[in-house]
Amino acid sequence: MTGQLPLALELREGHALENFHAGPNRAAWATVSAAGDGDERQVFVWSAAGQGRSHLLEGAVRRAQEQGRDACLLPAAELLPLVPDVLESMEQFQLLAVDDVDLFAGHREWEEALFHLYNRVMALGGTLLFSAGASPGGVPWGLPDLATRLAAGPVFRLQPLEEDDLVTLLIERANERGLKLGGDVARFMVLRSERAPAALIQRLATLDRVALARQRALTIPFVKDVFGW
Repeated sequence: MTGQLPLALELREGHALENFHAGPNRAAWATVSAAGDGDERQVFVWSAAGQGRSHLLEGAVRRAQEQGRDACLLPAAELLPLVPDVLESMEQFQLLAVDDVDLFAGHREWEEALFHLYNRVMALGGTLLFSAGASPGGVPWGLPDLATRLAAGPVFRLQPLEEDDLVTLLIERANERGLKLGGDVARFMVLRSERAPAALIQRLATLDRVALARQRALTIPFVKDVFGW
């Protein structure tokens, strides 16, 4: 398989189901978790960028791999520069997670390859996870039958996290990094930054790097200095 799929499809460090802060998206988290455990055949999650849909898919793939099942993440952005033939024989995986599947819309050969892969996976009893920036019906597919199949299982729209959830998320992620982040500093970051988990976590990574280099504690004045707030 590695000869057929010349991609670096490693999972990003830190993306696990256990550290996904669900907030109002607990039903989506539970269903994707069930898919990671092999108890759900198909799930489609969609949201605005940065709300955690890739985190969920990667977490499910990691969960399946930890349980000894064959699982693979397929990022559409990395696949598109290749040829649709790379999807041949991918049904051998027990779980496939197609991230940003809406990027295939309008590419007829890719849509057809995905359609046939879907049918092969379902015939073999595998599991399929999809993420997108819009619902299955909101994506301009050229192949209506593909849209129908993508909507055949549970579909969840990830809701933005509220302020308190984002503060908790930042503190939890800081703890994972071994950083001491006070609640007042976390709330200051949430109020000043983009209110999306991915953006906040990226800012935390920046603070971690700069704080280590400068040997500084994570205080509000330090955060202001780093980001020019």
